[in-house]
Amino acid sequence: QVQLVESGGGLVQPGGSLRLSCAASGIIFSIYTMGWYRQAPGKQRELVAALSSGGVTNYADSVKGRFTISRDNIRNMVYLQMNTLKPEDTALYYCHAEHAVLGNSWGQGTQVTVSS
Repeated sequence: QVQLVESGGGLVQPGGSLRLSCAASGIIFSIYTMGWYRQAPGKQRELVAALSSGGVTNYADSVKGRFTISRDNIRNMVYLQMNTLKPEDTALYYCHAEHAVLGNSWGQGTQVTVSS
């Protein structure tokens, strides 16, 4: 059974940093594209960043230069380093695993709140 467990969310002041982590189990981690999505109240869920099995990254324009996605294929972990956080980054952040044939899975989410 696929399980994605996020951690690292919290309350941070504007300009601060957070590092989100996602622990994956039940999948052949290295062959999946791993991603982070977010959903703010009243808005649709949107892609924040994704990292393919081949190392190709994709970032939302709103986070380019501030966020970095990385993965550890030994520990089955994916990370999202978020710097220079803004109030508009406030959202529930979800870990996502995707494979063209094997399907996709979601974590339960971790809340990030950027406020002074």
